[in-house]
Formats: sequence, structure tokens, C-alpha cells
Amino acid sequence: MSGELQVLIVDDDFHVGRLHAGYVDAVPGFRALPPVGSAEQALRVVHGSGPDLVLLDVYLPDALGLELLRSLDVDVIMLTAAADSASVRKALRRGALGYLIKPFDAGQLARKLRAYARYRRLLAEKPVLDQDTLERALHALHPGDGGGPGRARSATETSVLEALDPGEALSASEVASRVGISRATAQRYLSALADDGAVDIQLRYGSTGRPEHRYGRAPR
Repeated sequence: MSGELQVLIVDDDFHVGRLHAGYVDAVPGFRALPPVGSAEQALRVVHGSGPDLVLLDVYLPDALGLELLRSLDVDVIMLTAAADSASVRKALRRGALGYLIKPFDAGQLARKLRAYARYRRLLAEKPVLDQDTLERALHALHPGDGGGPGRARSATETSVLEALDPGEALSASEVASRVGISRATAQRYLSALADDGAVDIQLRYGSTGRPEHRYGRAPR
């Protein structure tokens, strides 16, 4: 996966749509398209611009977002005040990848977007997926980052994470050198940390044109 992921926000409140667009643009690797406020406009943009992800409200002036969801051949996360269990179940049953209940803050949406980016990256790793990769991708969408304690980390995994100072991005070889382990071992632990949401992955293109993965601590 390379380049920025384009995100369309569909919300009947213009000011809320602009606010959420600002949240999206603040997350590295994502770019918000101009928000739209109706199902008709959403369909026009999806068919014309082909966004990677739609952030969809339930309550729209010309249709329910849950009905529009049937017609969108694109990844969708619901952003809505509809908090009843029937709406949540229907959205997930119709293919929504996530559900975020309003009001929420920028950090909550950023975590959803970073999880989505990890999901996309994992699915793009191989032309044909094995079950382990698929499970990791599905887990990446819902890493359990709601504030509770995470899984226990080994001493080596903790050392790998602590080798990444805030604000910097290192290659697997650089991390391996800092920790005193092989590059392959560092790569394995970095991938696991990325799946859990503790580490973000960036692509840097060198003089050969081949991308290099760089790893940095995910913002909290």
C-alpha cells in the first residue's frame, strides 16, 4: 500500500463534516475529500473519485445511511449518533468495517484510521492470503485499544518498542542494531507491534525507487 488513503465524509451537518475532515487530515497517510451532506452526493463522489474509505452518518436528508451502505462498493466506517443495537447490528451485517458513536474526539477517530491502514497493509502483503495473514488483518481492525490493558509483551518485544523514540522512524535494521538482535527478529516483533497498534509503518522511497518500511511509535 502506498500513497495517501482518500477518505470521504458523509454527514448532514456541514460543520461536523468539516471538523471530521480536519481530524482525518491530521492522521499521516490519510487525506479527506471535501465532505458531502446527502446520499445522492455521496454516490456521485464514490463513483467519480473512488475514495478508499467512506465515513458515513446514519441520518441523512434524502436516505438513511444504513440504506446507502447497501449501494457503496467501498470500505465504510459508520460515524453516527445512532447508538441503538439494531442500527449497529444492521451496519455490521451490511458490511461496515467499524462503528464510532458520536460524540468522539480526534484521538478516537485517529485510532480507527490507523487500524484501517494496518488492515489494508496486511491484506496487500501477499497476492494470495493464508489464514494467519487474514486473521492478523481482521484483528488489526479491532485491536482492543479502548484503554484497557493490552496483551503481555515479552522482554524482547518491549525492548524493540522502547528502541523507537517518539517522533522518529527507523528501519528494521536500525532497530535490530539498537536492541542487539537480528534484522529478521526485529522485523517479526515490529510487525506484531504494528498489528497491535503500538507501532505505525511508513514507506520511504530511496534512490532505487524501492520502498523501505520505517517504524515509529504510534501516537497515543
